[in-house]
Amino acid sequence: MKYQSRILVVDDQALMREHMHRLLAREGYELSFASNGREALELVAQFSPDLVLLDVRMPEMDGFEVCQRIRENALTADLPIIMVTAFDDRDARLRGIEAGADDFIPKPYDSLELRARVRTITRLNRYRRMMGERTKFHLLAERSATGYLLLNDHDHCLYANRQARHYLGLPQEEALSPELSFTAHARLTYHLESKKAWNSWPGWVKNNTPRYLVRSETEERPAMWLLVDTIDYLPSGDEMAWVVSLQDVTAQMTARHEMWKFQRAIQHKMRTPLVGLVSGLQFVSENLAELSKEEIGEFVNMALRDGERFHKSVEDVLTYVKTPDLAHHGFGFPLAQLRELGENIGRLLAIPHPLQWHGLEQIGEETIVLSRQSLELILLELMENSKKFHPEHDPQISFYLNLNRPHTAAIQICDNGRTLSPEQLAQVWSPYYQAEKNFVGEVAGMGLGLPTVASLVWSVGGQCRVYNLTSAVGVGVELVLPLAEL
Repeated sequence: MKYQSRILVVDDQALMREHMHRLLAREGYELSFASNGREALELVAQFSPDLVLLDVRMPEMDGFEVCQRIRENALTADLPIIMVTAFDDRDARLRGIEAGADDFIPKPYDSLELRARVRTITRLNRYRRMMGERTKFHLLAERSATGYLLLNDHDHCLYANRQARHYLGLPQEEALSPELSFTAHARLTYHLESKKAWNSWPGWVKNNTPRYLVRSETEERPAMWLLVDTIDYLPSGDEMAWVVSLQDVTAQMTARHEMWKFQRAIQHKMRTPLVGLVSGLQFVSENLAELSKEEIGEFVNMALRDGERFHKSVEDVLTYVKTPDLAHHGFGFPLAQLRELGENIGRLLAIPHPLQWHGLEQIGEETIVLSRQSLELILLELMENSKKFHPEHDPQISFYLNLNRPHTAAIQICDNGRTLSPEQLAQVWSPYYQAEKNFVGEVAGMGLGLPTVASLVWSVGGQCRVYNLTSAVGVGVELVLPLAEL
């Protein structure tokens, strides 16, 4: 998009303002008009013009005072000002020079001369401002631990600071190719998530949905997360440029995984034995006088068994916390164990109807690149959502498996519960989005359940989506996971 210079025309005569509009509008300038000095000073602050065409003779506050006030303001001191004076008014020119005017145009003015002078000054000022802003930006960006880029509307990289070059694997000292596409180059190392958030690239993202560059975990290196944020849209030369930041949020994403995993483990591994232990001892305490020794012994043994289960649950939680969220390359979960894992989770959640399985006959020795702990928590999250948000809390859950050897396995988990609105479908992977109310999969109100499911899948190079079923009422979640090399 070509940058349009802004011109503020200040004249108390409506006829002269209209004449200026006819002369300059055809040149493609963005115009604003003021009919007096006070209005002019307000528009200088609001409109941020590249040039002021200022009439000298105005009531209340004349052009000299306006010019002087513009020069006294540090934010506008360098703003070019052309004063419009009478042809032979020597005194006005001298006063204009003292007030800080850059140039003069006599009345009546020649239209060609006026356009030529305006064109020259706006070009010089645009170049001066662009170089000043770029120099300041570069000085700050080169010292920053955040990556910064300037991209045009065609996704071509105009500038990248040292940190951005490091993240993207670009040479530190060489000039960037004018044809360098940011997203094409980023895809050499990262995958772009979520896909919907990147559809509007490089423009503003809708609904504040985060954009990520995700480098999948391998045996040699951990996953890496870069948060990509479009933060401004500024002139750069003869075009506009998007200011983009790249921030390493790997530590925050890892902490979020651990928090979610810890909460889920506590919720499902400790609650049942703890409730049995506390309620059994409470019953004995309240009815001690009425109970026989045999009954007391029986309750104590039940409490002991629950205590042992609770102890084992604590050990399991500690194991969960110590186990990495993400599978190493070549180590993951055998698909042949998928049904057993799903059935165990169904019993844990007391899903009333038998799970339906489709496509298991395809399974051989395939292993997905995702740890058992991570897949267990993902299925736990999705199946619990199916029960939690079903109108009667008794969903029918179906699993569909489709292998795309040798690359990926697609696992779809469908239920017969509610459908989602377009807003919910768009926001369901966004952290802290609260929709239940409707459907979200949050952990204790944190709104991290489904976003963490997505981030775990993305971390190993997989994909996920939520969709409404077309043949029936209900929701499906599809996980597309890479297969480990045999």
